[in-house]
Amino acid sequence: MSAADQPNSHWIQAFLEAQAAELDAATNTQLAYARDLAAFSDWLHGHFKDVTRSQVERFLIYCDAQGLAKSTRARRLSAIKQLFRFAFEEGWREDNPAIQISGPGRDKRLPKTLSHEEVDALLAAARNAPKEPLRATCLMELLYATGMRVSELVSLPVSAARGDPRMLLVRGKGGKERMVPLSPPARAAVADWLAERDTREDAAVQAGKARSLFLFPSRGKLGHLTRQAFFNLIKDLAVAAGVPPAKVTPHTLRHAFATHLLAGGADLRSIQTLLGHADVATTEIYTHVLDARLKDLVLEHHPLAQSGPRDD
Repeated sequence: MSAADQPNSHWIQAFLEAQAAELDAATNTQLAYARDLAAFSDWLHGHFKDVTRSQVERFLIYCDAQGLAKSTRARRLSAIKQLFRFAFEEGWREDNPAIQISGPGRDKRLPKTLSHEEVDALLAAARNAPKEPLRATCLMELLYATGMRVSELVSLPVSAARGDPRMLLVRGKGGKERMVPLSPPARAAVADWLAERDTREDAAVQAGKARSLFLFPSRGKLGHLTRQAFFNLIKDLAVAAGVPPAKVTPHTLRHAFATHLLAGGADLRSIQTLLGHADVATTEIYTHVLDARLKDLVLEHHPLAQSGPRDD
């Protein structure tokens, strides 16, 4: 049996392996593509080598009827296009049936963010956390001071925090590295947590366990604090801080970092570098967040925006 005649699952697996090897695609991206292509295969009830443009278009109509968001449908089309481009390059097909299909676009939604007061309340809640306050404070101060992605934060190597650094070396998407500065409160929080962490690690070594390489160790499979564990922590802190938990996620603190920097006069290129965005267009969304907040400020406080008669 030729490679082109292999079942759809073989096509998907080969495509994902190529993505991982050639493009250094992130694990979450690969998992999303795997789910999207499996959904297409299940709907198709046929072989990928025989797919037509009409079938791809009908699948997108089906996804729309299922109530899937524009962003999900756009990602599914992207996965299908890339799969068939890979098949064309491998010689499994003589065309890409999806190449001329336009995506549905994405809903333009402004990212949720937090006010200075809400961030201060969250940091205070971390300092007073009933369990492991030094770790909670270090996590929250680092996240707000650097705008790191949560995956970058929880997997920080302890070596990056040694020596009271003014800057942290962060390994981001695609293995790209960047430097992010630390604020004085973040540096103090790192020093306090590092002392407690090292004491615990020394005790673990005495008990015959291996010393962790991570700033936030865990005895779980990954060896470091998981994203889900941090997500649960930040929700608990939101409750303690009196901030609606629905507003608070690790990503909203990343948004707060960027929005507050921009409001303070930082330029987009600097924020792009700090966030690790490949394209400044991604960073520009924060100008819209700031515009919306300024508009609300004017409508709330400017005398010309007030209703009712005015004295001339």
